Amino acid sequence: MRIYVGNLSWQTDENELRGVFEPHGEVASAQIITDRESGRSRGFAFVEMTNDEDGKAAIEAVNNQEIGGRQLKVNEAKPRAEKPRY
Repeated sequence: MRIYVGNLSWQTDENELRGVFEPHGEVASAQIITDRESGRSRGFAFVEMTNDEDGKAAIEAVNNQEIGGRQLKVNEAKPRAEKPRY
């Protein structure tokens, strides 16, 4: 299950993010999205859980949890919309 994590502190790193989700199940990946120009965090990330049940439990547990002084917004990631090519 792919999980969207929003409202991240810019100081949060991928290891810290992974550590927040690991108590709820196996984390396949944790990726903080960064700005291409500056390399700085854009304030959101995606976490991939190996099991849908664990993913749902993690969403329940981590949503609205405070990390780095920010209250996280966590939900199931929506599929990426196809952009039309011109």
